Amino acid sequence: MANTLANLDGYYGWPEHAPFDKIIVTAAPEHLPPALFEQLWEGGRLVIPVGPQGLGQTLCLVEKVDGEPQMTSYGQVRFVPLTGGEEAEP
Repeated sequence: MANTLANLDGYYGWPEHAPFDKIIVTAAPEHLPPALFEQLWEGGRLVIPVGPQGLGQTLCLVEKVDGEPQMTSYGQVRFVPLTGGEEAEP
């Protein structure tokens, strides 16, 4: 089955409505998704839990400064995975 926005979990953002000044992610990817960062305005902010599945993640504030990510960590959290629509391995 082809991936469409209907069967994805938000990993790729919403490019047709970008750029955004703020993005809040409520599921955890293992790394910062490049598509989400690219969809921020300069000076925009992204709040996202980042880390491996099954373990604690780090809640991060990512700010776009001169086109680069500036990350601030706000402690350990645990969220469901953000996979980009791929099925998780058993």
